[in-house]
Formats: sequence, structure tokens, C-alpha cells
Amino acid sequence: MFSPSSPPTGLLEKVFQYIDLHQDEFVQTLKEWVAVESDSVQPVLHLRRELLRMTGLAADRLRNLGAHVDLVDAGFQQLPDGQSLPIPPIILAELGNDPKKPTVCFYGHLDVQPARQEDGWVTDPHTLTEVDGKLYGRGTTDNKGPVLAWINAVSTFRALDEDLPVNVKFVIEGMEEAGSLALEELVQKEKAGFFSSVDYIVISDNLWISRRTPALTCGTRGNSYFMVEVKCRDQDFHSGTFGGILNEPMADLVALLGSLVDSSGRILIPGIYDHVAPVTEEEKRTYEAIDLDLEEYRNSSQVKKFLFHTKEELLMHLWRYPSLSIHGIEGAFHEPGAKTVIPGRVIGKFSIRLVPHMNISVVEKQVKQHLDYIFSKRNSSNQMTVSMTLGLHPWVANIRDNQYLAAKRAIKTVFGTEPDMIRDGSTIPIAKIFQDTIQKSVMMLPLGAVDDGEHSQKEKINSCIFGLSLAWTSIFMLFASHRS
Repeated sequence: MFSPSSPPTGLLEKVFQYIDLHQDEFVQTLKEWVAVESDSVQPVLHLRRELLRMTGLAADRLRNLGAHVDLVDAGFQQLPDGQSLPIPPIILAELGNDPKKPTVCFYGHLDVQPARQEDGWVTDPHTLTEVDGKLYGRGTTDNKGPVLAWINAVSTFRALDEDLPVNVKFVIEGMEEAGSLALEELVQKEKAGFFSSVDYIVISDNLWISRRTPALTCGTRGNSYFMVEVKCRDQDFHSGTFGGILNEPMADLVALLGSLVDSSGRILIPGIYDHVAPVTEEEKRTYEAIDLDLEEYRNSSQVKKFLFHTKEELLMHLWRYPSLSIHGIEGAFHEPGAKTVIPGRVIGKFSIRLVPHMNISVVEKQVKQHLDYIFSKRNSSNQMTVSMTLGLHPWVANIRDNQYLAAKRAIKTVFGTEPDMIRDGSTIPIAKIFQDTIQKSVMMLPLGAVDDGEHSQKEKINSCIFGLSLAWTSIFMLFASHRS
């Protein structure tokens, strides 16, 4: 299974052999976890009970390894219809408190996106199914598989009767897919408590950019989400009775949304690029080194043509330039068939992925000024309202700190190659929360390949990578044990 850069000896060899011999056991545990329908997105009671059951399974597994486990009460989620649902408790677990050792804190989540076989799954999404060396099932790569990799890395040291090279802490939640309710408050509260002894924070909740080459993620984009409402009245109109005699809200909204971005992907909002960090020569070299076959990436994405023709251009527009995406329209007729209606009120939804050094409040002002100007040019009698409903900052890591160096050594030892140093075009808010609140090194260590299909109807993790990830996390802890 392993291709280390030099033959492992001593403890490394014992770790590798144990993982090889017990691969089937690790997969069986993943099968049991995937079978739990821990969907946090749909706010229904039976799914919250599944989330509570999933939390209990993870907590019991940590306790069996000798961890001290606290299940922190996260309260209730209040729904718009007046109902309230329990938020699953957040797991805080720790193994070891040796002051001579550094402390590594792992963050992961147990909740998943909704998944039904009738949505297009070839197999039952909650039955782990192996096909051609690929383990299919909801949560395999996002994020149950990576959580298990870290827990199994600890269990490997325990089974070998070896002392853990670092103190290990776990922060495991069950509401990440629904916005990590109550997590930021907990991090703030435990800054001087649970997190006070933490040296390094590791997040394994994203993917490589390649199918073959492992990666370390050193940055993510932020996100600002906008709603633009155009209203004539609360009721819809009959187009035969009113068509041609009023400003139609949908026509106004289409014009507004059409003014945001051009066909080349460039954002048309004045000033939006003014504060984007300039590209350095050193940064350009990192894009050149990344393993990405454009044709393979295009085919696996099922996209006929990308907007950019070189690897470097594509990666920069994915990771280090802002992008604007239009997500949908609320209030418009969207069912099958022909309905001759004029919507009286419509809401357009779009977001801007933010990069250093864009300022959220400045972006909000630029967007509102631009839409006000476009709307004024239409001389419409309708009302327009713009609101920003979400504002999340980008995150960038220091790739020269000790834990990134340790992770690089671990990858070289296990995979026999240097990792791609990548960014992620999406937003993982907890990284910035950890970095700003605890002010310790945060690293993203992805444990899945680019084609793992997180959130899709073909989510999977390769069985060989699942095994390698256990070795990777185990060896990382060994290398991270050296502070200097």
C-alpha cells in the first residue's frame, strides 16, 4: 500500500504494518457510520435523533480509546415556523496532557448533506458500497471518513501499546452543513479553557486538486451572500390582464442580475477588484508546480469548456481572484408546464467569493451602489431592496510554520512525493474563527481526491486513500512532536 521515500524502520514500520493488516476493520466502522442518516440540513426531528445517535457513536469510540470526553450542550435551533429542534452536542475530547509534548487539535463534523437513492444515486447512499476500489456512501469523504482516519490513527498507537507522540484533542460537531450552529460561541468560551494548551489545529474537510497527488490547503476564499428584492405588490398578476401596462418585477430583476458579471466571468461592479492582493512571482511558481491535467479535470467535471485555457489561469481564478455566482430566483414560477403569470415580487440570490485583501463592508457598499445605479436607469415604479445576509472572511495560512513542515514530511514518507500546496475556492469559516480566536497555527490537511464528489450523488472515498490517510495522520503526529 505504501510508497515511502525511504524504507520505514522501527515505529513507522509497525504503524504501516498494523494499518495494512486492519484495513477491513477500519472500513467496517466507516460502513456503520455511513448507515446513520445524520442529515443536519433538513430540520426534522427524526433526523436530529440520528444526529444525536451519530454523536454518541463517535463519543463512545473516543472513550474506548481512553479519551476524556465532554458532550457540550449546544441548545436548540429555533425554526421560522416556531418549532425548535435540539442541536447535537459538540464533542470536546482529549488524550494526554504531557506539557513536554505539543498538542494537536483536530476539527471535524459528523453531519452530512441530504441523500436519497431516487435523487440519482446508483447505490443506497447510506449503505457503504465498494465498486472498483471506491467506497460509495454519504459522508465517506465529507466528513465521516476523515474523522475516522484521525480516530483510527490514535487507535493504532493504542493497539501497538505505543505512547502517543503528541497530546491530541478533538472538536467534533454535528451541524457544519447547517452553518455550525453554536460552534463559534463555544470556541470563544473555551479559548482560555479547552483550547489554552493547543499548539496546532488541523482541519480535514476538503479535497486534493488531483486524483493522484496529495495536497495541503493553505487558503480559502470568503463569501458574501446577497438578496435583491424587486416588488410591485404581494400578489401575482395575470399576464393577459396586466402585461404591457406595468414595470414587471422579473424584468427588473433579470436586468439587475445581468449587470453583475460578464460572459468571461469578470465581475462588473465598479471597484470590486481594487483591494485584491497582487500576485507575486513566488505565488506564480506555486501554481506551475501543481499537478493538474486540464483535460482530465474538464472531463471529470463534465464541463464542455472552461473560461481559461492554462492551468495557472484556471487555478488563480478558482483560488485567488473573486468570483460572482447567481444562485436563483425566489417567487418566480418554476414548475413544469406553462403558467401565464407575472410575479408581483421576486428575490434574486447571488454571492461573491472574497479573497485577500477585500473588505466585507466595502464590498457590501459597492454592490448596493451598483444595483441602485442600474435600477435607477430603468425608471421603474417598483421597489428594490438589497441586503447582504452572509459575510465570511477569506483565510490564509503560514505554510512555513512547523505543522506544515511536519505535514509535508509525513506526505513524503507515506506517498513518496511532495504535496501540492493548494487553496480552496470555497469557504470553511471555522478556519478563520480558530485562527482569529485561538491565534495558533491552523492547517487544512485534505484526505480525499478531487473526484470524491462531496455533496453529490456519487460521494466516495478511494479505499486505498482511506488506508493511506490513517498512515498519513499517524506519521504527521510523529513529525509534529518536534516543536522546532
